[in-house]
Amino acid sequence: MKDTTIIDGKYFAGELRKRIKYEVKKIEENNKVKPGLAVILVGENPASQVYVRNKARQTVEVGMNSFEYKLETKTSESDLLKLIDKLNTDKTVNGILVQLPLPDHIDEAAVLSAVKAEKDVDGFHFVNAGHLASGHKQAIVPCTPLGCLMLIKNQISDLSGLKGIVLGRSNIVGKPMAQLLLSQNCTVTIAHS
Repeated sequence: MKDTTIIDGKYFAGELRKRIKYEVKKIEENNKVKPGLAVILVGENPASQVYVRNKARQTVEVGMNSFEYKLETKTSESDLLKLIDKLNTDKTVNGILVQLPLPDHIDEAAVLSAVKAEKDVDGFHFVNAGHLASGHKQAIVPCTPLGCLMLIKNQISDLSGLKGIVLGRSNIVGKPMAQLLLSQNCTVTIAHS
């Protein structure tokens, strides 16, 4: 039996936040601009509320501005799109995150594609997904698969020639994870469940 390595994700994340804080400070000193992240939560999903609260706390922790928009479940798609349009043009907002899932009466694809590709921190906009699928370096990548790749590469620096299995084919984790592994020259198998 091979040795097992336990990956300490909390420690890795803490070290990453320290590096990000240093980079944010450099951006602020060099450009006289403090980066800002806007997070939009529509509805009362308890897991989403925890996620958004943690994002806001971590954004401030690394020295960035945090803008939270908590909207009622009954918020119309039109009103949500107006808010996104406003944030797209707001120079103090460098990134926009629309927390999923959205209520059933809102078209998720329409909302995600309304966020400017360059402000789409989740990498869900079709332009960013296309860049990732095409192997372009400027792709903005969904956070969870990128974090997984960072953890893997922290343990195995060269993934060339290795075999990877991705369980799940979601647009949020599975497909981007497969693309990231392919970019590292892995042979990838995707299992739908």
